[in-house]
Amino acid sequence: MTESWPRLAALAAAAVVLLTPPATRAAEPQIELWDGQRAMAHIADLLQFTPRSMGEPGHQKTIDYIKAAMAKSAADAVLTQSFTAKADDGKAIPLTNIIARFQIQNPRRVIVATHYDSIIKAYRDPKSPDAPMPGANNSASAVALLLETARVLSLSPKLDVGIDMIFFDGEEGPKSLGAGDPAWRALGSPHFAAHLKDYYPSRKPEKAVDFDMVCDKDLKLQPEPSSLTSALPEVKKFWSIGSRIAPSAFSPEPTTFPISDDHTALQAAGIPSFLVIDFDYEPYFNTTQDTIEQCSAQSLESVGRTLLRYLYAP
Repeated sequence: MTESWPRLAALAAAAVVLLTPPATRAAEPQIELWDGQRAMAHIADLLQFTPRSMGEPGHQKTIDYIKAAMAKSAADAVLTQSFTAKADDGKAIPLTNIIARFQIQNPRRVIVATHYDSIIKAYRDPKSPDAPMPGANNSASAVALLLETARVLSLSPKLDVGIDMIFFDGEEGPKSLGAGDPAWRALGSPHFAAHLKDYYPSRKPEKAVDFDMVCDKDLKLQPEPSSLTSALPEVKKFWSIGSRIAPSAFSPEPTTFPISDDHTALQAAGIPSFLVIDFDYEPYFNTTQDTIEQCSAQSLESVGRTLLRYLYAP
């Protein structure tokens, strides 16, 4: 009896281990499913609609394209928020934000955003300042980023939070000139922020991440100062993940100046929000040379896979 007791105890302990369900592990995304070439194909499609500025035929084609792509995803609803803003001359500007909602019943929400409108002309081009600006990096790259992320999320385990992918209109301002307009102001994101209760009646989103200009071949992403103020822990988390996935693309050194973008209105609405952008895009920024030839599938993968892992991170 005395010799068999340890053996019985060991067998009992082993049975407990076998019968005890394993501890629940956080869902793991298959980041290798995120395909930079698929994202590049979206950019190529969007460039066919240039110019994609407000009031242009390409603008509505872009809306239709995004809605069609999101309809193929696991989004529970693809909504549009249509409204008008006033131009500097008093004219009414029709705008449309697109909101794709995943796990719409989940009260915990996270915003993943970008803008889809482009500037009307390549005002910085030394040879053709009145020609259309293709906008492969500014703004098609981040639209492609969200569309490919939506596809991969649809193939992945459910997140603990609901995601709202928002494609803002009017980020390039009432003249569709972006930084070329001295009186620039974003239009779509402030309207959305002013009507948060329409989508979040009981509690605000926990956080928001905004993307812009993410396909540069020489990708260098730096934390943006207002983002550090608004969402420091989230910036640290995103850059930490990104530095493991693509060390050369993520720099810890902040940009030398704040950058206003769609995250700015979300910050003002009390949502911790940060911007992911490679703002150093010379000599192509807002010129006729902002074409798909300047884009990198690898850069897109670096950001997309970082985003995917970030969304699943505790």
